[in-house]
Amino acid sequence: MAYADIPGRVTVEPHVIEVVARRAALQVPGVVALAETDVDRLLKTGRAVEVIQEEGRVTVNLRIIARSGDSLLKLGRAVQHEVLRTIEELMGLRANMINVYIEDVVPETAPLTESPVA
Repeated sequence: MAYADIPGRVTVEPHVIEVVARRAALQVPGVVALAETDVDRLLKTGRAVEVIQEEGRVTVNLRIIARSGDSLLKLGRAVQHEVLRTIEELMGLRANMINVYIEDVVPETAPLTESPVA
């Protein structure tokens, strides 16, 4: 029996897409962190990763903190590419847009212990 012949449906919840997009973005060299505070994570407000599903496609909005020293445009494009690749290959979903907002830049030599966004 082929997979297409199995009755029923498979649904991927937005939270799962958010987790996958978050991990993909953090894999890109130059991304230091996602721009969110502990309160944002706890209350789920002003989230660093937002997923919007419409008509079988997803839009992902990511807010990141970058390490200085590299082209921010190239970094943003690399994040877009990695998140798009991961969503399409790992989850089999189609994306409308992957929007990357660089919220802050930290010096290359500065250790990052927590998100600089307050």
